[in-house]
Order: sequence, then structure tokens, then C-alpha cells
Amino acid sequence: MTTSLHDWLLSDRPASRRQAAWGRAYSIWRAFARDRLALLGLCMVLALVLVAIFAPLLAPYSPTVGDLRTTRLLPPSGPFWLGTDDQGRDILSRLIFGSRTTLYVVLLVAVLAAPIGLLVGTVAGYAGGWVDALLMRITDIFLAFPRLILALAFVAALGPGIGNAVIAIAITAWPPYARMARAETLTIRQADYIAAVRLIGASPWRIVLHHIMPLCLSSVIVRVTLDMAGIILTAAGLGFLGLGAQPPQPEWGAMIANGRQFVLDQWGVAAAPGAAIFLVSLAFNLVGDGLRDALDPKGVK
Repeated sequence: MTTSLHDWLLSDRPASRRQAAWGRAYSIWRAFARDRLALLGLCMVLALVLVAIFAPLLAPYSPTVGDLRTTRLLPPSGPFWLGTDDQGRDILSRLIFGSRTTLYVVLLVAVLAAPIGLLVGTVAGYAGGWVDALLMRITDIFLAFPRLILALAFVAALGPGIGNAVIAIAITAWPPYARMARAETLTIRQADYIAAVRLIGASPWRIVLHHIMPLCLSSVIVRVTLDMAGIILTAAGLGFLGLGAQPPQPEWGAMIANGRQFVLDQWGVAAAPGAAIFLVSLAFNLVGDGLRDALDPKGVK
């Protein structure tokens, strides 16, 4: 049964579009699975998702309530595996619940920024002329400023809070996707199959939405995955400055800011969230590298 399914998925002559789509997905997975580091990164990302989902079951204590009299700044021990912070709160519990904030920011920024960049880039590349010039000059304006600085400006205008931080990061994250989509569209729009679709009467919007954007999607997905580390660091930077998630909500950047005053005596207060940011950023980078190789047409077999 396994062999027949394998042959069906890798058939050179698929009998339907569904078989072709499943076969393409299977080939990509085989190419991705050959990279052990990519699989390690995928396991780490899945672990982050599971921790975020089951945070109430995994956290041994409340992430927002502590005892200043008896549990303040305790070192790692049996009851508190990573110790406690200056408010007597369990650091491990705050890390576990902080994964929800990190995943929330990453997913929302990807959902908001990637479609905007993909749409702007494909429209600019296909339309050309003044439309291309206008959209690319707007893109250049956003690219002219460092992402964190621009995000700080937007958060300062919108006000502190995790929702405004997500909007600010999304506003600053879409230009690279637009540039990439435009570059691919400039090549794709001259292809024979695009000319054939145009000859049968398809409108420009239909060509862009149904024929060009799907072809640019794989490159954008890879770029989004590789950008996750930067998104996490930007969100942590906003939290570190007090412009992201507001106390007492656990957020890794804010936890580092809170622990920096004890870094010489109780270095684990700041080191634990810093290590979490490092590991999650590394995981997304490993997944992005694996996807980049797997989605390369020359590498998929």
C-alpha cells in the first residue's frame, strides 16, 4: 500500500490536478526531510506551538502573580526550575505564557504583511509604467528607514500595546516581499502561458490573482519564514522599551528589560527569556533554509 501510494504521488503523468498538487507537496516534503537541521527547526517550531496551546496545563504557577515576601529573586531550584523574578513570579511559567505572545505576533505579522507585499509587488511588476514607479517609490520610502526605528515611530503614534505593536511591525515588514514579488513578476509576465491567458480574454486582475501570485507565493513563504527571526527580535525590542505587551502580561522582551537590573546577581532572570528568543529565532531560520532548498525547482525530485 505504501509503495503504491508513493508511486501514485510521484507519477510523471498525474491523472488529475489533485494528484499533481499532492505529488508536488510530497516531493517538497521529501526534499525538506533530507535536511536534518531543517527537521530540527521544524520540531522546535512545533514545540513552540504546542507550548503556546497548552500553556495553562504546562505552567506550574501563575505567570502574573507572585509572592514578594517569600519567593522574590529565588535561584533555580526544585519548586522553581528557572528561579523567580523581582515580583516573586515563576520565570518558567512566564516563559511558557510568553510563547503565546511571541506566536501571536509572528502569525499576525505574517498574515498581514505577506499578502500586502505580494499584492503590491505583483501589481507593480505586471502593470509597469507609472503604477510600477509609484508603488516602488512608496516601497523605497519604507525601506529607507531601519525596521525597528520605523516600528518605534508607528508605535509612538498609535500608543503602546501588543495590538499596536503588531500593526507597526506589519507596516514595516511588507516592502521586502513586494520587491521580491515584483522581480519574479517581471520575469513571469513575459511567459507564453501568461500571453495565452491574456489572449483568451482574462482581465489583468484575474491574471495577477490567479496566475502570477500563486507562482510568486513559494518565494514569499520562504522569505517570510526567514524573516520570522527579525520579527521576533523587533517585537522583543518593542517589549524591551515598554511599547509592546504591557505588564503584567508576560512577554520575553519585557522580561529581559525587567531582569537587566539584576544581571550581575541573578543573571538567569534576563538570560532565560534571552535564550528563548535565541532558540525560537534559530528554529525559524533553520526551517526557512530548509524551505528555500526544498522549494528550489532544481532541488525538488
